[in-house]
Amino acid sequence: MNQDFKVYLRLISYLKPYWGIALFVLLGFGINAATEVSVAKLLKFIIDAIQAGNREDLNWFPALIVLLIFFRGLGLFMGGYFTAVISRSLVFSIRQEVYAKLLRLPSQYYLDNSSGHITAKIMYNVEQLTAASSESLKVVVKDGLITLGLLGYLLYSNWRLTLCIFIVMPVIAFLVRKASKRMRKLSVQVQNTMGDVNHVVQESVNGQAVVKSFVGEKNEQKRFYQSSEENLKRGLKMVVVQNLNSPLVQLVMAIAMSVIVWLALRPQILGDTSSGEFVAYITAAGLLAKPIKSLTDVNEKLQRGMAAAHSVFELLDMPEEPNTGTLTPKLRGAIQFDHVALTYKGKVHAIQDFSLNIQAGQTVALVGRSGAGKTSLVNLLVRFQEISQGQIYLDGIAIGDIDLACLRSQVAMVNQQVILFDRTVRANIAYGQLENATDEEVIAAAKAAYAHDFIMDLPQGYDTPIGAQGLALSGGQRQRIAIARAILKNAPILILDEATSALDNESEYFIQKAFDEAMQDRTTIVIAHRLSTIENADLIVVMDKGRIVEQGSHAELLAQHGAYYQLHQRNFEE
Repeated sequence: MNQDFKVYLRLISYLKPYWGIALFVLLGFGINAATEVSVAKLLKFIIDAIQAGNREDLNWFPALIVLLIFFRGLGLFMGGYFTAVISRSLVFSIRQEVYAKLLRLPSQYYLDNSSGHITAKIMYNVEQLTAASSESLKVVVKDGLITLGLLGYLLYSNWRLTLCIFIVMPVIAFLVRKASKRMRKLSVQVQNTMGDVNHVVQESVNGQAVVKSFVGEKNEQKRFYQSSEENLKRGLKMVVVQNLNSPLVQLVMAIAMSVIVWLALRPQILGDTSSGEFVAYITAAGLLAKPIKSLTDVNEKLQRGMAAAHSVFELLDMPEEPNTGTLTPKLRGAIQFDHVALTYKGKVHAIQDFSLNIQAGQTVALVGRSGAGKTSLVNLLVRFQEISQGQIYLDGIAIGDIDLACLRSQVAMVNQQVILFDRTVRANIAYGQLENATDEEVIAAAKAAYAHDFIMDLPQGYDTPIGAQGLALSGGQRQRIAIARAILKNAPILILDEATSALDNESEYFIQKAFDEAMQDRTTIVIAHRLSTIENADLIVVMDKGRIVEQGSHAELLAQHGAYYQLHQRNFEE
């Protein structure tokens, strides 16, 4: 419970900037609470006027009712509107914070969590937070003030009778506590199943071509049905708990009320109370049931929001990508791997005892079967993964001492899986740090990547939107836009990871020429299966199981009749 209290305090701390608006909320709900108590006073006024036969007082009665309803409406509007302002602003600011955090989390987080669960956190869970903060505070303030007002009036009218209500408070507290535990558990399950629903949707949207070509629609519909059904079941269980809890609390309240009425009807208890006072007392006591029901119902909101708060704060407290480097050197491109090892989850050895010296401006080809550790090695160079042992030096500087943004801005990567954004061609080439590039620079990069001609054939040229994931383009065209992006970056280190695998022979021929241009005066690391990319490399490194098996030039390695020779014979098609 202590943990809960800390989380709740942290959540409430987000409301601090809105304390000025909160005053209007208090004022609005204060006016509303006053009208509730006034109902009882108004009844006393009428009955006393009827008994006294005072026509003048009775004439005021219609005007008083209109005034009462007017102020109640005004109070509810003020309270409700300003609560909504706080609530929407809260979602806005926490969502910004969660998104900023997601961008700073290490790559491993994205490997461990599906995109469906990640988006559920930022969309659904953050929305649920308002249930615990502003929504439940609204009910607590609104109905809390009404309850206090009515209890105050009851104590003032007859404190002995009113003590009967306090006797049942521990029973109500016990019921609410039992329901809370169950609702918290179910809330967590609802959030997780929401992530599953999201995950299924994203998979089938991203893989719609496979779904259609393998006639998997029924299968996907079934998966969606199952995860939605789980979500529905958990949600309905919460409703059951809430709807059982509320009547039980009402029942306990009714017992207390019946005792009060029974006692109140004893003449010795009320003594010389007027009819008006008696009716007003019973009315005020009757009015208590509604706000107390609301206060017990708020528990469901609170538990939903608290479960969401735990999950959102857990994400916000995750360790970010370590960026301890302070140096911002202008790199020339010399790379030294010194007994480097990379271990996944403490067990799988992706790279083992890897040592290699690459001179600035050299072209090095990494070859080997799938799973030999080639991609893991280049991921270490941009620190998508952290070295488990050994060290990497760039121009003699340990990689960890270089500022992360400085390091990444000086390494250009073209991956086998091209990532393009749902923006224009120009925005995809001049992306991120390159967004201020001139049109001339963008066109020069596109020409160098042999992309300019097909871009000019598009409906709006460089201003053509290319759709989600660039699906409006062919594989070879997407690849060339990614290469243009890397050429425009003009970094001292260029990494080509299977960069020509999606191309036909003609495109590859042109891009090979483009690469020859791009490779001038910069260190290039090429991971490839195609022979043409490899034969001209200054150094070929053959890898297997994360280790270097052979290294040398194309001619030297062929002469050795070893692993490279065998790969060469099979034409790298493995």
